[in-house]
Amino acid sequence: MPDLLLELRSEEIPARMQRKAAGDLKKMVTDGLVEAGLTYEGCQEYWTPRRLVLDLRGLTARSKDVREEIKGPSTKAPEQAVQGFLRKAGLASVAEAHVHSDPKKGDFYVAHISRPGRAAEHIIAELVPQVIRSFPWPKSMRWGPASAKPGSLRWVRPLQSIVCTFGPETSDPVVVAFEVDGIRSGNVTYGHRFHAPDAITVRRFDDYVAKLEAAKVVVDAERRKQIILTDARNLAFANGLDLVEDEGLLEEVSGLVEWPVVLMGSFEEAYLEIPPEVIRLTIRANQKCFVSRPHGEADKLSDRFLLTANIEAKDSGAEIVHGNGKVVRARLSDALYFWKTDQANLPDLDALKDSAAKFGLDLAKPLDQRMARLDRLGVTFHAKLGTQGERVERIARLAEQLAPIVGADPVLARRAAVLAKADLQTEVVGEFPELQGAMGRKYALLQGEHPSVAAAIEEHYRPQGPSDSIPTDPVSIAVALADKLDTLVGFWAIDEKPTGSKDPYALRRAALGVIRVLVENGARLGLISTLERHLLQTHIPPENYGGGDFGETIFEWFVALAGGGFGVGEPERRGFIKGQVRSVVLDLLSFFHDRLKVYLRDKGARHDLIDAVITPEADDLLAIVRRVEALGALLDTDAGRNLLAGTKRAANILAAEQKKGTTVAEAVNLALFRHPAETALFDAVDHAEKAAGEAIGIQDYSAAMRALAALREPVDSFFEDVLVNDEDPAVRANRLALLARIHAATAQVADFARIAG
Repeated sequence: MPDLLLELRSEEIPARMQRKAAGDLKKMVTDGLVEAGLTYEGCQEYWTPRRLVLDLRGLTARSKDVREEIKGPSTKAPEQAVQGFLRKAGLASVAEAHVHSDPKKGDFYVAHISRPGRAAEHIIAELVPQVIRSFPWPKSMRWGPASAKPGSLRWVRPLQSIVCTFGPETSDPVVVAFEVDGIRSGNVTYGHRFHAPDAITVRRFDDYVAKLEAAKVVVDAERRKQIILTDARNLAFANGLDLVEDEGLLEEVSGLVEWPVVLMGSFEEAYLEIPPEVIRLTIRANQKCFVSRPHGEADKLSDRFLLTANIEAKDSGAEIVHGNGKVVRARLSDALYFWKTDQANLPDLDALKDSAAKFGLDLAKPLDQRMARLDRLGVTFHAKLGTQGERVERIARLAEQLAPIVGADPVLARRAAVLAKADLQTEVVGEFPELQGAMGRKYALLQGEHPSVAAAIEEHYRPQGPSDSIPTDPVSIAVALADKLDTLVGFWAIDEKPTGSKDPYALRRAALGVIRVLVENGARLGLISTLERHLLQTHIPPENYGGGDFGETIFEWFVALAGGGFGVGEPERRGFIKGQVRSVVLDLLSFFHDRLKVYLRDKGARHDLIDAVITPEADDLLAIVRRVEALGALLDTDAGRNLLAGTKRAANILAAEQKKGTTVAEAVNLALFRHPAETALFDAVDHAEKAAGEAIGIQDYSAAMRALAALREPVDSFFEDVLVNDEDPAVRANRLALLARIHAATAQVADFARIAG
């Protein structure tokens, strides 16, 4: 079967766009071919800084003939319906349609459509120009004289040539002929712009790859990455060093070169005084170079860096290394200045005294100075949620309150929270925002802070994604929770919640972070009371409230409630505001539940077990997780599965009888028992209910499930030996009450009605 080779060659494509663009090209072309009735065996995309390439194998040479029937409306249908059918079927008039009969529905129109197959070359010649013109570049441009014309081609950079060949392996392929904005497809491409600028005639993919390799172009990006990584490792090793590997940088650099040549440069050892993270980021951001470290020393860097050139220079790269070295040294000089400046006193200390007093800061310490300046400058966190200083005040108060719950020292938790955002005012973080937290930790240790305080400054941002590590030090846990909960409470109060796929403030990530920090650290927290208290203590201007009816007068009540300022005779005001607060908090709790469901499903938990355990006011996330785990373990046993079946049977009978209006006794009367199975079930339920309740009280959900599992045999015996719908109404009502006791006992741990099976 024939193969297709497609190359779109242009000026430099930004490295960050290449991989996605190649994937988009593959999808658009293969989807178009399949839609046109062709099939293929496989397709692989490739990319370099100057070209997107497809290697499509085993494409059918011709699409199949199509014969189909399109059913239309009744022959008595209104004219409008008939015309719609004709347009859909592509018929010129109703005379071209056939009339079929149905014994029940009568006569109706049918279109018999017959379309002959088409040659693959014709389909490709139509499809590829459409793909090129509609390509989804994030940014594109027009160029040349044609750019002045309406509808002229847009591409990420000027498109220079198109290769499109098609044919079987046993014969020479043909050029699929088409034209896009004056660029005609062909079988000619060009190699490396410096090493091999002459035209190259290609046939099919294997021939194309070999000729480009000879012309100093490595088409496969993964191979370029492997070349760079291997050569960099070997060059570092030859100099007694280890390469500091960086997958993100490797991906970017492989997109900057077609013929990778790894070289080594150096800088003065004096710059090693700068923290390794800063050196690495400085060299990475400015020159796209890798750094190295002394062999076997994970926490130090060496004075050598590795760069990737796109040319085999005649001087073995000496001039390239020299030029990169000049830039690296200049940038490191700036970084050293930033590093030293951040450890020096600020020039405006006298103006920071009020802020220092507010937060209990020591202006003899550089990081404290930066926090005082952050507050004094009134840097906005969000227009409706106030300044960073106000936010830090809220986080510090909440961290102090959470500290005893998670086993942290409240004094250390407050100190860590007060300093957590201080490095936002440092020169290094101003230059490299991605180092916020990490630099705060370094500066905190330099000024003698407690190690837990320093760790919390860095770790309170974690986790920043599902694969990121979580904080485990109690002080870090307290500050991380406070930071995320304050963000969520604030944005819920102003009604800036995520909608659909939009989440500009990363609130889903914050909620998932709270879940992971609590669950994976085994920490228990009553979210409702915590969130309500924090919302009451969060003084937001009344005009900024978005949830509930927070008018100005209501806001005054709200503030009074937070300060305990209501007098006697105003309980209705207190109740109203508490209702408003509870409404906001329960809505936020529902959001936590949604995120928790996603978290548990990713861990392999069954969705029905999650739904069975979560109730609208279930606010101990760890307890929910433990219940789901214990319930899953129970239902993996025969006893659990049989108990589920019996419980569902009891619930169904009870529901059916209640729907009919059958009387259910308020309590079980032992005197009305007629069969030993009733007594056995009552005793078992009574014991299981108490045992499960006691186990739940100490959060031992496995024990609670084991207690319920003991109901299996008496429930089975009851349904085998006892007729619930006895002729005696009193006996029937009593037996229904016994079934209600089964439901009440199991409902302590889960709603069994929600469980499948």
